[in-house]
Amino acid sequence: MKKLVLLCFAILIFSCSHQPETFIPHLNGYWEIDEVTLNNGSKRDYTYNDTIDYIEVTDSLSGFRRKLKPNLLGTYETSKSVETFQLKIENDSLNIYYTTPYAQWKETVLYADESQLKIVNNTNKDVYIYTRYEPIDLD
Repeated sequence: MKKLVLLCFAILIFSCSHQPETFIPHLNGYWEIDEVTLNNGSKRDYTYNDTIDYIEVTDSLSGFRRKLKPNLLGTYETSKSVETFQLKIENDSLNIYYTTPYAQWKETVLYADESQLKIVNNTNKDVYIYTRYEPIDLD
């Protein structure tokens, strides 16, 4: 009986542990901030975003994030600034190490699937929830 209980416990533990490498394919694409939970517990909902983030993971677990401004014609105005990053799996977490000419910082992907992205900024501990951007269809 003890062996059965231990086996069930082991299966439960291993089935509940997440595999951060499964988040990587979902990072690519257009994302808009839905909600931010600040480190003091207060929340800010975003009902309208005039900019969105475009994230692209390239080879060797590197990539970039760029701010875009969608317009009614279905195209985007792009900012000239690009935040390059390196992805690293560390301690069962997917971490993003950003580098710009002005700063360096680390974020951890808490969750990512085809429709939602949840990231924590490791410096200020703010949690960002993104949803996949859907262009407005005026037809």
